[in-house]
Amino acid sequence: MSAKILVVEDDPKIAALLADYLSAEGYAPACSADGRAALDLARAGAFDLYLLDIMLPGMDGIALCTALRGFSAAPIIMLTAKVEEIDRLLGLDSGADDYVCKPFSPREVVARVRALLRRAGFGGAARPPAAFVVDRVQMRILHAGAALQLTPVEFRLLAELVEHPDRVYSRQQLLDVAHADQRDTNDRAVDSHIKNIRRKLADPDCLQSVYGVGYRFELPR
Repeated sequence: MSAKILVVEDDPKIAALLADYLSAEGYAPACSADGRAALDLARAGAFDLYLLDIMLPGMDGIALCTALRGFSAAPIIMLTAKVEEIDRLLGLDSGADDYVCKPFSPREVVARVRALLRRAGFGGAARPPAAFVVDRVQMRILHAGAALQLTPVEFRLLAELVEHPDRVYSRQQLLDVAHADQRDTNDRAVDSHIKNIRRKLADPDCLQSVYGVGYRFELPR
């Protein structure tokens, strides 16, 4: 089955060019020129990867990326003419997996699409391993068929890590996940939460420490 890719770009020439190259590669692209309309499309039907311009009508690319991360683990590539470091960091902190500056070669974009889909194990977005099932409606995580006894903070942290295997999160990023209201500013509190989560897992080694950075969830080998 062909990977479904949503190209969100308000320049019709760039959008058509990317769609042509993606189609030639065997993918199934769809295009949207408006951020809010793109979000509606994403909610209506699952896509395997998103290409997002930053400067968009309706909703900018960074806001769209953040919104997508609320319900999708599919890879996201940001496309932008902004090259300043702060823009790059903003894009990645919002949940993007890669970042390409304009002008770009469409072949390079396709190569990055191919690499991200391969890393995500396409067909589809990176998925939790079979032993872990995240249920965000009931706020629970099943491990080997049994519900883990997690606090709300532990649930948010583990769900984020499980849904994005092999992605490295800084302590500050995990703190933002744990406390949306920013009431806890001590990023070392994350270490305590991770320690408690590990005690509740049959395979605690799947939560890997990344020295000097933070943590990642590693798929069982």
